[in-house]
Amino acid sequence: MSAGPPLWQPSPGRIASAKLTAFMRHVAQYGGPDCTTYPQLYDWSVSRPADFWSAVWAFCGVIAERGSDRVLEHPGRMPGARWFPDARLNYAENLLKQAGKGDAIVFRGENRVAGRLSHDELRHEVSRFAQALRAAGIKAGDRIAGYMPNLPGTVIAMLAASSLGAVWSSCSPDFGVQGVVDRFGQIAPRILVAADGYFYNRNTIDNLPRLQEIMDRLPSVERLVVVPYTCATPDLSGLPQAVSVHDFMAPFSAQPLQFERLPFDHPLFILFSSGTTGVPKCIVHGAGGTLLQHLKEHVLHTDIGTGDRLFYFTTCGWMMWNWLVSGLAAGATLMLYDGSPFLAKGAVLWDYAGQEKISVFGTSAKYIDALAKLDLRPGETHDLSSLRALLSTGSPLVPESFDYVYRAIKADLQLASISGGTDIISCFALGCPVLPVFRGELQCRGLGMKVEVWNDQGQPVRGEKGELVCTAPFPSMPTGFWSDPGGKKYHAAYFERFPGAWHHGDYVKLTGNDGLIIYGRSDAVLNPGGVRIGTAEIYRQVERLDEVVESIAIGQDWPPQQANDVRVVLFVRLRDGLTLDAALIQRIRQQIRDSTTPRHVPSVIAQVTDIPRTKSGKIVELAVRNVVHGLPVLNLEALANPEALDQYRDRAELRG
Repeated sequence: MSAGPPLWQPSPGRIASAKLTAFMRHVAQYGGPDCTTYPQLYDWSVSRPADFWSAVWAFCGVIAERGSDRVLEHPGRMPGARWFPDARLNYAENLLKQAGKGDAIVFRGENRVAGRLSHDELRHEVSRFAQALRAAGIKAGDRIAGYMPNLPGTVIAMLAASSLGAVWSSCSPDFGVQGVVDRFGQIAPRILVAADGYFYNRNTIDNLPRLQEIMDRLPSVERLVVVPYTCATPDLSGLPQAVSVHDFMAPFSAQPLQFERLPFDHPLFILFSSGTTGVPKCIVHGAGGTLLQHLKEHVLHTDIGTGDRLFYFTTCGWMMWNWLVSGLAAGATLMLYDGSPFLAKGAVLWDYAGQEKISVFGTSAKYIDALAKLDLRPGETHDLSSLRALLSTGSPLVPESFDYVYRAIKADLQLASISGGTDIISCFALGCPVLPVFRGELQCRGLGMKVEVWNDQGQPVRGEKGELVCTAPFPSMPTGFWSDPGGKKYHAAYFERFPGAWHHGDYVKLTGNDGLIIYGRSDAVLNPGGVRIGTAEIYRQVERLDEVVESIAIGQDWPPQQANDVRVVLFVRLRDGLTLDAALIQRIRQQIRDSTTPRHVPSVIAQVTDIPRTKSGKIVELAVRNVVHGLPVLNLEALANPEALDQYRDRAELRG
C-alpha cells in the first residue's frame, strides 16, 4: 500500500548526474544486467554478491593488491564467509589518497571556528604521528585507544595508527572512569591518546583527574599522549607516563607515508556495544569490509564525491564517527563539530552549515524532533543553498519529522533516514539519490545487503511487522568479538534466533514502496494480550502533543506476582513548568487510541523530568523496565544520565 505521494522526487538532471546512475552503467562489466532502476540493481547485488562487490571495488577506486580474482569464500556460511581472501590493503592509504591545498578537515567547537587542515597538512600530521608510534614500538595488531572529543587530532591519531596496521578504538570524553575501563580494559591498548578536557554547553570539563584514575586501572598502557584542548599547556606532572602530543611528535618531520598493506579482514576498529545489559561487547571490524561498505554507502547511496562537505553530529563513542571519517575515501571534506548542538538558541549547527556550505548534514532523529518542538526554521534563517541531503539515525524518524524537515529546513532535499548499527559499522537500510522520499519510510535496503522481514516462524513477509534479518554474508560483518574463543558470544548475539541468518533485533515492516518502517528494538517491543507493539508507534503519537517533550514506554508484568500478561506504562517528560494532570492524561490516551489501536493505550501514564539514555543519545527502555521490576541495571556507566533511573524506582502508580 502506498504511503501517499512522495515528499521529494529527484529531478531528471539529478538522477542523470548521480554516481549511482553511472554505477548502473558500470555493472555491465561485471556480468550485471542493463540496470535502469534501483530495484533491478538491488536484485542483482544480492543475487550476484561477488560480482557486485567487485564492481564497487573498481568503481570506487580501492587502492590495494587484489592478489587474485577470488572474491568470496564459503558464501553459504553465516557467519564464516571470507571476502577477498587474497587481497592486501590499508584503510588509511585509501583515505589519504588526495593531495593539495583544498580542505580535508574543517573544525568548529562550541560556536568557534578552531581551524582547518588541507589534504597536504593532514598527510604531514599523520606522517609525524605514525613515525612517533613506530618509534614507540607500535606494530600491526597493537591497540591504540582514544579518549577524545571530535577533533582533527582524533582523526590524525586514528589514521596514523591505521597506517601501521594498529587497531583503533575510541570513546568520548564524557565517559566516566568505569565506562572507559570497562571498554579499554578488555582490549589492552599500548597507547592511550586523550584530550586534557572538553567543552560542553559553555562549560569546561577538566579530564586530567579522570586520566590519573584511568591510567592506574589500565596497566597495558605504556604511554599516555595528551592533546591540549581546554588548556594550552596542561599540567602533566601527576601523570608519569604522559607526554604532550606536541612533544610526542616533535622529533619527527613529515616524510612520505608508509602504509602497511594487510589482509582484507585485518582488524581496523574495535567498537563497543552500549553495555546497558552488562560489560560492553568488543566488536572487531576489518579494514577491507569497513572501507568497501562505507565507500558503497557514501558514493552510491549518498552521492558523495570530491568537493562535497560532509557533516555528522557525533561523538567518538558512536559508530557514526567512524562512518563520517571514511568520507575522506570518497573525496569529501570532513566537517567536524564538538560541543552542544543547541547553542545560539539552537542555531549553532545551522550557522556552521550555512557559513561553510555543508552539502550533506547528518544528525539524530531526536535532534530533528527537538528542533520541531522549538519551532526553529533553519530554511528561513540560514543560507542552505549548498545543502543537498539530510541524514538521520539513532532512532526511528517519525512521519511528522519528515513533514517538519520539508516545511522548515528545505523543500528540495534528499531526506535519508538510515539504520544499521555498531554491530555492522554501517547500514541495512538507508537513502538513495535516485529514489523518491516517502513519509515515514527509509528509502531502500542497502545494495548488497540481503535484508528481509521475517515473522516469528522465520518466514519472509511484506506489509507486515516482523524481525529485520539479513540472509546472506556482507563484507562489513564483524570479524568477531575480542577475546571470544570459538566465536560463541558472536554467534549468540546474532545467529541464535534464526540459524544461518543475521537477526538484528529491529522490529520493522517492508512497505509497498520497497522501503522500510522501523517500529523500535524488538527486545523492547510491548506485548499486551499477546499483541506485539513497537514503542515507536506510541512515541510518535504522544510526542505530537505540544506539552510533551519526549517519552519512554515499557511493558510491566501484570499482575505483578503472576506475570500472566504485561500492561503498557508510559512515562512522559513535559515542557518546563507543566504538570501532568487528569485532563492531559486523557488527551494522551485519546491521541494514542484515535491514531493506533486500544491495545496501544497505556494503562499507566506518569510524569518524569528526565529520560535515561546511552552516551550516543538512545533511550534505554530495558534499563527502565529493569528498574520498575526491581532488577539490577548491570552497567550504569553506559548511560549518559544514570541518575535519571531513580525517578522510575518504586513508583506508587505502578503498584496498583
